[in-house]
Amino acid sequence: MPRPGSAQRWASAVGRWGCRLLALLLLLLLLLVPGPGGASEITFELPDNAKQCFYEDIAQGTKCTLEFQVITGGHYDVDCRLEDPDGKVLYKEMKKQYDSFTFTASKNGTYKFCFSNEFSTFTHKTVYFDFQVGEDPPLFPSENRVSALTQMESACVSIHEALKSVIDYQTHFRLREAQGRSRAEDLNTRVAYCSLGWEVQEHGANIW
Repeated sequence: MPRPGSAQRWASAVGRWGCRLLALLLLLLLLLVPGPGGASEITFELPDNAKQCFYEDIAQGTKCTLEFQVITGGHYDVDCRLEDPDGKVLYKEMKKQYDSFTFTASKNGTYKFCFSNEFSTFTHKTVYFDFQVGEDPPLFPSENRVSALTQMESACVSIHEALKSVIDYQTHFRLREAQGRSRAEDLNTRVAYCSLGWEVQEHGANIW
Protein backbone atom coordinates (compact mmCIF):
# COMPACT_ATOMS: atom_id res chain seq x y z
CA MET A 1 0.00 0.00 0.00
CA PRO A 2 1.38 3.44 -0.87
CA ARG A 3 1.85 5.85 2.01
CA PRO A 4 -0.76 8.60 2.46
CA GLY A 5 0.16 11.69 0.51
CA SER A 6 2.79 9.92 -1.62
CA ALA A 7 0.69 10.34 -4.76
CA GLN A 8 0.39 14.08 -4.13
CA ARG A 9 4.13 14.44 -3.53
CA TRP A 10 4.87 12.44 -6.66
CA ALA A 11 2.52 14.59 -8.75
CA SER A 12 4.10 17.76 -7.33
CA ALA A 13 7.60 16.52 -8.15
CA VAL A 14 6.55 15.59 -11.68
CA GLY A 15 5.01 19.05 -12.11
CA ARG A 16 8.20 20.80 -10.98
CA TRP A 17 10.38 18.72 -13.29
CA GLY A 18 7.91 19.28 -16.11
CA CYS A 19 8.21 23.07 -15.71
CA ARG A 20 12.01 22.85 -15.68
CA LEU A 21 12.01 20.72 -18.81
CA LEU A 22 9.68 23.13 -20.58
CA ALA A 23 11.88 26.07 -19.56
CA LEU A 24 14.92 24.31 -21.01
CA LEU A 25 13.08 23.55 -24.25
CA LEU A 26 11.94 27.18 -24.55
CA LEU A 27 15.49 28.40 -24.00
CA LEU A 28 16.77 26.09 -26.75
CA LEU A 29 14.06 27.31 -29.10
CA LEU A 30 14.94 30.95 -28.40
CA LEU A 31 18.65 30.32 -29.00
CA LEU A 32 18.48 28.00 -32.00
CA VAL A 33 15.32 28.88 -33.92
CA PRO A 34 15.08 32.26 -35.69
CA GLY A 35 12.17 34.38 -34.60
CA PRO A 36 9.12 34.16 -36.88
CA GLY A 37 8.69 37.91 -36.59
CA GLY A 38 11.60 38.40 -39.02
CA ALA A 39 14.27 39.90 -36.79
CA SER A 40 17.67 40.72 -38.32
CA GLU A 41 20.57 41.15 -35.91
CA ILE A 42 23.93 41.97 -37.51
CA THR A 43 27.32 43.38 -36.49
CA PHE A 44 29.44 44.63 -39.39
CA GLU A 45 32.51 46.71 -40.25
CA LEU A 46 31.94 50.11 -41.86
CA PRO A 47 35.15 51.50 -43.44
CA ASP A 48 35.97 55.20 -43.61
CA ASN A 49 34.31 57.08 -46.49
CA ALA A 50 31.92 54.13 -46.88
CA LYS A 51 28.18 53.54 -46.88
CA GLN A 52 26.35 50.25 -46.26
CA CYS A 53 22.66 49.68 -47.05
CA PHE A 54 20.26 46.87 -46.14
CA TYR A 55 16.88 45.97 -47.64
CA GLU A 56 13.79 44.35 -46.16
CA ASP A 57 10.46 43.40 -47.78
CA ILE A 58 7.67 44.50 -45.45
CA ALA A 59 3.90 44.14 -45.72
CA GLN A 60 1.59 47.09 -45.14
CA GLY A 61 0.52 47.55 -41.53
CA THR A 62 3.53 45.70 -40.08
CA LYS A 63 5.12 47.28 -37.03
CA CYS A 64 8.92 47.50 -37.23
CA THR A 65 11.73 48.66 -34.96
CA LEU A 66 15.28 49.59 -35.93
CA GLU A 67 17.90 49.79 -33.18
CA PHE A 68 21.59 50.44 -33.74
CA GLN A 69 24.77 51.20 -31.84
CA VAL A 70 28.34 51.99 -32.86
CA ILE A 71 30.66 49.65 -30.96
CA THR A 72 34.12 50.81 -32.04
CA GLY A 73 35.82 53.52 -34.05
CA GLY A 74 36.48 57.26 -33.83
CA HIS A 75 33.79 59.12 -31.91
CA TYR A 76 31.49 56.07 -32.08
CA ASP A 77 29.05 57.75 -34.45
CA VAL A 78 27.45 57.12 -37.87
CA ASP A 79 24.76 58.60 -40.09
CA CYS A 80 21.58 56.54 -40.41
CA ARG A 81 18.76 56.85 -42.94
CA LEU A 82 15.57 54.83 -43.46
CA GLU A 83 13.40 55.06 -46.61
CA ASP A 84 10.09 53.53 -47.71
CA PRO A 85 9.60 51.81 -51.12
CA ASP A 86 8.95 55.21 -52.78
CA GLY A 87 12.15 56.71 -51.41
CA LYS A 88 10.38 58.80 -48.76
CA VAL A 89 12.64 59.39 -45.77
CA LEU A 90 11.11 57.96 -42.59
CA TYR A 91 14.13 58.44 -40.35
CA LYS A 92 17.36 60.38 -40.71
CA GLU A 93 19.98 61.14 -38.07
CA MET A 94 23.53 62.42 -38.40
CA LYS A 95 26.50 61.30 -36.30
CA LYS A 96 24.52 59.22 -33.81
CA GLN A 97 26.18 56.80 -31.40
CA TYR A 98 23.00 54.81 -30.86
CA ASP A 99 19.28 55.16 -31.38
CA SER A 100 15.96 53.32 -31.77
CA PHE A 101 13.13 54.04 -34.22
CA THR A 102 9.72 52.36 -34.45
CA PHE A 103 7.32 52.73 -37.36
CA THR A 104 4.38 51.01 -39.05
CA ALA A 105 4.75 50.23 -42.76
CA SER A 106 2.35 52.37 -44.76
CA LYS A 107 2.61 50.24 -47.92
CA ASN A 108 3.90 46.96 -49.27
CA GLY A 109 7.39 46.94 -50.70
CA THR A 110 11.12 46.98 -50.04
CA TYR A 111 12.31 49.31 -47.30
CA LYS A 112 15.92 50.47 -47.24
CA PHE A 113 18.06 51.59 -44.32
CA CYS A 114 21.67 52.76 -44.66
CA PHE A 115 24.57 53.49 -42.35
CA SER A 116 27.14 56.00 -43.55
CA ASN A 117 30.67 56.74 -42.41
CA GLU A 118 31.37 59.04 -45.35
CA PHE A 119 32.17 61.96 -43.06
CA SER A 120 35.17 60.06 -41.63
CA THR A 121 38.43 60.23 -43.59
CA PHE A 122 40.51 57.58 -41.81
CA THR A 123 38.51 55.86 -39.04
CA HIS A 124 36.44 52.75 -39.68
CA LYS A 125 33.54 51.77 -37.40
CA THR A 126 31.96 48.59 -36.08
CA VAL A 127 28.17 48.88 -36.11
CA TYR A 128 25.52 46.66 -34.54
CA PHE A 129 21.85 46.80 -35.53
CA ASP A 130 18.68 44.88 -34.77
CA PHE A 131 15.78 45.24 -37.21
CA GLN A 132 12.58 43.71 -35.86
CA VAL A 133 9.77 43.16 -38.38
CA GLY A 134 6.38 42.27 -36.95
CA GLU A 135 5.43 40.78 -33.62
CA ASP A 136 6.25 37.29 -32.37
CA PRO A 137 3.17 35.04 -32.52
CA PRO A 138 1.86 33.74 -29.19
CA LEU A 139 3.13 30.43 -27.91
CA PHE A 140 -0.42 29.12 -27.72
CA PRO A 141 -2.63 30.60 -30.48
CA SER A 142 -6.14 31.45 -29.37
CA GLU A 143 -7.79 30.11 -32.52
CA ASN A 144 -9.95 27.03 -32.04
CA ARG A 145 -9.58 27.24 -28.26
CA VAL A 146 -12.66 26.74 -26.11
CA SER A 147 -10.92 27.22 -22.74
CA ALA A 148 -8.43 29.52 -21.09
CA LEU A 149 -4.74 28.69 -20.81
CA THR A 150 -3.94 25.97 -18.32
CA GLN A 151 -1.64 26.66 -15.39
CA MET A 152 1.20 24.88 -17.21
CA GLU A 153 0.65 26.93 -20.39
CA SER A 154 0.53 30.18 -18.42
CA ALA A 155 3.82 29.25 -16.74
CA CYS A 156 5.34 28.56 -20.16
CA VAL A 157 4.29 31.98 -21.43
CA SER A 158 5.81 33.69 -18.37
CA ILE A 159 9.06 31.74 -18.75
CA HIS A 160 9.18 32.53 -22.47
CA GLU A 161 8.85 36.28 -21.85
CA ALA A 162 11.43 36.16 -19.07
CA LEU A 163 13.93 34.36 -21.29
CA LYS A 164 13.45 36.93 -24.06
CA SER A 165 14.21 39.68 -21.54
CA VAL A 166 17.34 37.82 -20.44
CA ILE A 167 18.56 37.58 -24.03
CA ASP A 168 17.91 41.30 -24.58
CA TYR A 169 19.88 42.20 -21.44
CA GLN A 170 22.73 39.90 -22.48
CA THR A 171 22.93 41.60 -25.88
CA HIS A 172 22.88 45.05 -24.27
CA PHE A 173 25.68 44.28 -21.81
CA ARG A 174 27.72 42.46 -24.46
CA LEU A 175 27.66 45.60 -26.60
CA ARG A 176 28.57 47.81 -23.66
CA GLU A 177 31.46 45.49 -22.78
CA ALA A 178 32.77 45.55 -26.37
CA GLN A 179 32.55 49.34 -26.53
CA GLY A 180 34.24 49.73 -23.14
CA ARG A 181 37.03 47.37 -24.16
CA SER A 182 37.60 49.36 -27.36
CA ARG A 183 37.78 52.63 -25.44
CA ALA A 184 40.22 51.13 -22.92
CA GLU A 185 42.50 49.78 -25.66
CA ASP A 186 42.46 53.14 -27.45
CA LEU A 187 43.29 54.96 -24.21
CA ASN A 188 46.08 52.49 -23.46
CA THR A 189 47.62 53.11 -26.89
CA ARG A 190 47.53 56.87 -26.39
CA VAL A 191 49.13 56.59 -22.96
CA ALA A 192 51.88 54.38 -24.40
CA TYR A 193 52.66 56.90 -27.14
CA CYS A 194 52.65 59.80 -24.67
CA SER A 195 54.97 57.91 -22.31
CA LEU A 196 57.33 57.17 -25.19
CA GLY A 197 57.35 60.83 -26.21
CA TRP A 198 58.07 62.01 -22.67
CA GLU A 199 60.86 59.45 -22.33
CA VAL A 200 62.51 60.58 -25.56
CA GLN A 201 62.14 64.23 -24.61
CA GLU A 202 63.58 63.69 -21.14
CA HIS A 203 66.67 61.80 -22.27
CA GLY A 204 67.11 63.70 -25.52
CA ALA A 205 67.90 60.54 -27.44
CA ASN A 206 66.31 57.55 -29.03
CA ILE A 207 65.55 55.09 -26.27
CA TRP A 208 65.87 52.23 -28.67
